[in-house]
Amino acid sequence: MKILISNDDGIAANGIRVLTKALAEEHDVYVIAPDRERSAAGHSLTLHTPLRVEELETISGAKRTWVTTGTPGDCVKIGINAILSPEEMPDLVISGINHGPNLGADILYSGTVSCAMEGAMLGVPSIAVSLASMNCDYDDFIFTGNFIKGLLHKLKGFQFPAKTILNVNVPALDMDDIAGIAITELGRKMFTDNYEKRVDPRGKVYYWMAGELISEPEGANTDIAAVRDNKISITPVTYEMTRKEVMADLNKELCDENICNWF
Repeated sequence: MKILISNDDGIAANGIRVLTKALAEEHDVYVIAPDRERSAAGHSLTLHTPLRVEELETISGAKRTWVTTGTPGDCVKIGINAILSPEEMPDLVISGINHGPNLGADILYSGTVSCAMEGAMLGVPSIAVSLASMNCDYDDFIFTGNFIKGLLHKLKGFQFPAKTILNVNVPALDMDDIAGIAITELGRKMFTDNYEKRVDPRGKVYYWMAGELISEPEGANTDIAAVRDNKISITPVTYEMTRKEVMADLNKELCDENICNWF
């Protein structure tokens, strides 16, 4: 299989190197990653400045490796549309391994998830993978890298739905302490939106985001609850945002008797 790997932590991050090494043992891996950390970049693209791309020596067994000045979404978009040759087109896009979880509604801000979403938008099956820990030493990612390698074997018969990615979050535990795998839905936001007002030594006011962790109800089948319960969470996520079930009611309110030119 041909796999395009990217991330939002940058080309030097240990997570992308561990993932590349694990998958390159069985697949043709191509890496296109940002030149620096782009965490919480969301689904942004570079439109008003030149997007520079440089090919590097391959990392961790990859077939080819590039670095860009762009966002995670840029990496996948330019990779598929401009950099990779027809013979190198990916069968799968994988974003990660992110250091830190991407759970609940917080995925809306995630560069890791948006990177995979760009793959899905371009019609390529895509996976986002995160380690639910802020530790980022090389060895911290090894189990997750090996898990993803095994997951690809299990997914051989799975047909990725259009416009959909799999969002994978792995607890930061030893393999023997992981309680299994859970297929989950997205939870709520992980943190409250609290800002702490502070004053710097020069008397200027600034704000520091200081949200508190939100607890999920017992028995909730969410990604947040699964990781809390020491399980690997796998959540199918779509970027199809239309609330089709609301359209009829909205049409009834705004276009009574099919008259929609009341303005």
